[in-house]
Amino acid sequence: MGYAGLMTHTEQTPPRIAGLLLAAGGGRRLGGRPKALLPHRGRPLVEHAVRVLREGGCEVVHVVLGASADRVRERAQLPGCVLVDNPEWAEGMGSSLRVGLASLSAEALPVDAALVSLVDQPGIGAEAVARVRSAYRSRDALAAASYEGRRGHPVLFGADRWAGIAAEAVGDQGARDYLKAHRDAITLVDCSDVAEPYDIDTEADLAHLE
Repeated sequence: MGYAGLMTHTEQTPPRIAGLLLAAGGGRRLGGRPKALLPHRGRPLVEHAVRVLREGGCEVVHVVLGASADRVRERAQLPGCVLVDNPEWAEGMGSSLRVGLASLSAEALPVDAALVSLVDQPGIGAEAVARVRSAYRSRDALAAASYEGRRGHPVLFGADRWAGIAAEAVGDQGARDYLKAHRDAITLVDCSDVAEPYDIDTEADLAHLE
């Protein structure tokens, strides 16, 4: 038997990259309407965001819920997703990122990387997800979409970096401080031609929804 017949399990198996959707926001500037339940194309926005992750190549998807989590579970159809409650969602995105990474760490089968997206960015579609996902090289990976040279979402975190990211994820900063400190390790993936990174934060932003 030659060396080709002695490939390791890792060499034979593609990396397991999970989608991690942060969908806990309470929509404070939207009159307290949970962002996950904003209507988009006739359905809750969270359904669109999950579909984007799946179409971009993430078979495993964990969704972090916070504001009105019970209502989101009742109204949104999210089959096959792991729904994770963040009781401290009001503290900001950092708490949701910590909860989400902890949930992925508990997966029965090891996850090699998390591809993190935000529920309130419907202008970022499956092609951007697929591009950033394809930047995975190892469990030490760091990659992010860029728009006109500026780093944005989605971002990809190799599993070996999760503990460091979680330790610095506080308030509304998410992984921002960690990414600044490790900027030289980040692979930027230009998505300017396939996505628009606007957020749904205010009443005026609702015009982006259909």
